[in-house]
Amino acid sequence: MYLRIARTAGFCYGVRRAISIAEQEAPGGCWVLGELIHNRMEMDRLRSLGLRSAARVEEIPEGSTVLIRSHGEPEATYRALEARGCRVVDATCPNVSRIHRIVREAARKGRLPIVIGDRDHPEVRGIAGSAPGVVVLRDEAETEKWLREEAPDPETPITVVFQTTEIREHVKKCAESLKKVFTNQEKFDTICDATFSRQKEATGLSAICDAMLVVGDRSSANTRRLAEICADRCTTVIFAETASELHLSDLKDVITLGVTAGASTPAWIIKEVCAKMTEELKIEEIKEEAAEAVEAAVETAPAAPAPQETENVPESFDEMLEKSFKTLNNGDKVTGIVASIGTTEITVDLGTKHSGYIPISELTDDPDVKPEDIVQVGQEIETFVIRVNDVEGTVQLSKKRLDAVKNWDSIEAAREERIPVEGIVTEENKGGIVVNVKGIRVFVPASQTGLPKDAPMSSLLKTKVQLRITEVNHARRRVVGSIRAVQYEARKAAAEKTWAEIEEGKKYKGVVKSLTSYGAFVDIGGVDGMVHVSELSWKRIHNPAEVLKVGDEIEVYVISFDKEKKKISLGYRKAEDNPWVKFTSQYQIGSVATVKIVKLMDFGAFAEIVPGVDGLIHVSQITNERRIGKPSEVLTEGQEVDVKITNIDEENKKVSLSIRALMDEQRAPVREEPADEDTVVYDTEAPTDYQGE
Repeated sequence: MYLRIARTAGFCYGVRRAISIAEQEAPGGCWVLGELIHNRMEMDRLRSLGLRSAARVEEIPEGSTVLIRSHGEPEATYRALEARGCRVVDATCPNVSRIHRIVREAARKGRLPIVIGDRDHPEVRGIAGSAPGVVVLRDEAETEKWLREEAPDPETPITVVFQTTEIREHVKKCAESLKKVFTNQEKFDTICDATFSRQKEATGLSAICDAMLVVGDRSSANTRRLAEICADRCTTVIFAETASELHLSDLKDVITLGVTAGASTPAWIIKEVCAKMTEELKIEEIKEEAAEAVEAAVETAPAAPAPQETENVPESFDEMLEKSFKTLNNGDKVTGIVASIGTTEITVDLGTKHSGYIPISELTDDPDVKPEDIVQVGQEIETFVIRVNDVEGTVQLSKKRLDAVKNWDSIEAAREERIPVEGIVTEENKGGIVVNVKGIRVFVPASQTGLPKDAPMSSLLKTKVQLRITEVNHARRRVVGSIRAVQYEARKAAAEKTWAEIEEGKKYKGVVKSLTSYGAFVDIGGVDGMVHVSELSWKRIHNPAEVLKVGDEIEVYVISFDKEKKKISLGYRKAEDNPWVKFTSQYQIGSVATVKIVKLMDFGAFAEIVPGVDGLIHVSQITNERRIGKPSEVLTEGQEVDVKITNIDEENKKVSLSIRALMDEQRAPVREEPADEDTVVYDTEAPTDYQGE
């Protein structure tokens, strides 16, 4: 018989943690509400150590020690135990505790918490009791019914979580139905990665094996689901709670047998089954030809992903279990499968009893990269063990640290071949900055940052930069780089291209590098050109800072250049913006305009006709009512008046204006049909000294 055993068979870390706590507390006398885990044989063993079970809080003597099972309990249970003076030891699975926190936070924010799962399961009862108003939906049919008959307004914000042992394909349909109705939905994938891994492996094994053996208690929801998954793809599925239930006659014609076990199945039960199998059946190692046949079967079954274990299966179950129960140590390099991708961490199936996770901060140093851009669910990933927590059954992993080890050689190659590298600036110190390049710290001295002399180095923090590796010291684990070297070479190449293609009138997009009293220097591509102050604006300005500031991106054009002297004269103001052109297109001699007095002089007043074009109202042209000595006797700055344009000097760009001419026109005599040839009628508002023609 050829055997293939699931790497994830047996206790998950949450159950193992609860068992460990129970073994410590039971000898001193300890109670538990309901079953600590769904395994009759294991519960009998714990009762022999002193653990006692109660169906209700009232059955527990006051002042007793009470163990909260891995499924968790509602908030009301904690309060009732506290009222009875009980000492509470919480063994709730960390994954379940996380769902409780999500539900409580959702309720606090006014969102409607929805749990997809079996409402009769103790885990779901505990979740539903962690906050008021929680809705529990069992399957797609129940979800559709609730949406038709009981669901609140579609604008209601909802938060969706899943029972940890649910089958992902089932809950996905429920979540999709909810999403069609509720536009403001947040969903948390709370299916335990250990559960997901078991189900995924069971899917693959059952597709390529003649029969499947599922070891575990029939009261365990996750074990029953494993059997259901296997039955979907394999015609022969054997469910055994203990070795005594295993009828080997059912396996006499089986060539390839797959074995899996639920998360609440203890190792000692699995080993009993192992012993019976190895003693009474002829178990052989999978030969090369058989292995090829199995893998070929996987390829022809697209609906069933291949199991993760592809090596030849060990000769006995004991060897396979020992491999499954292997320990991990800090500093180990391990390979796993990405089980889920969250907002703060990525869970990884390591094929051990520990649940692996990679904090987002240990995935990459690039703040602009999303986790989904680096890894995908189901992808194999190589990581580095940072910390092992045997109490909680977790392993903190790091991808970026392992990448740093791998990338050390590439850094050395970049130095030798003078190839620029890219990194993120992570630190600033007295001497310079630190750039993370593929997980390796590269020191860049202040003089090599490429910043202006007075610019703060902190401006580079969290930015992506290009640099050249100038020194690699393996003994001291020290790497030095230069941003300035890359900038110099880039600027040099850009300058050569600019000088080769430059021509008068050509437009460039440039960056203002510096300002002086006489103009602005603009980088147009590795070369600085100067925009004279007179070319910055059509208006009269006294300082370039009135128009531009350092760092501005502007469009300029070439007025003239000298390749030998390396000088370029640039223009910034555009011909179409010339205010004189706008003025002459709108006004001519004899036109009447409303102007604003901008400056008063002894000889007259300057008035703005259009922005950028002023005209002069001579003191003699201000009024015809009386003789005045100064314009200020009649006009004030900022005042708006109507004038007549009396002259336009195109060559010198000067305009003459007159208020008096407009007044004379308004007061001119009005001719009517005379009574006889000798009679003339005058405007009654005309001056008394007006003599007529």
